[in-house]
Amino acid sequence: MKKITAIIQPSKFEALKEKLIEGGVCGLTVSNVEGYGFQKSKLNAVKSKSVKDLSIELLPKIMMEIVVKDEDVEKIVEIITSSIRTGRIGDGKIFISDITGIIRIRTGERDEDALQ
Repeated sequence: MKKITAIIQPSKFEALKEKLIEGGVCGLTVSNVEGYGFQKSKLNAVKSKSVKDLSIELLPKIMMEIVVKDEDVEKIVEIITSSIRTGRIGDGKIFISDITGIIRIRTGERDEDALQ
């Protein structure tokens, strides 16, 4: 099992959520987060003469977490990338992590049985 974490533009969330549901995703966790990536750090580092002059403004983003079976990872990654890619800096990032176990608290089901 894998956890797919996607950091995306807030304006892209609703359309992506619908595509994920159409693609069979039966659960996801969403958080409003702030952060910066290449667009802010690179721009400010070029303008700054020293690290102490570096000013970083955090940008609003959406962080989505989805746990899927190994065989579904590429399908979900394709849905995410095709739904939100603009080709411009700030489109976001996708992180894929191993999940070693899941337990549904209500029933005690474990691992893939707990995903449904």
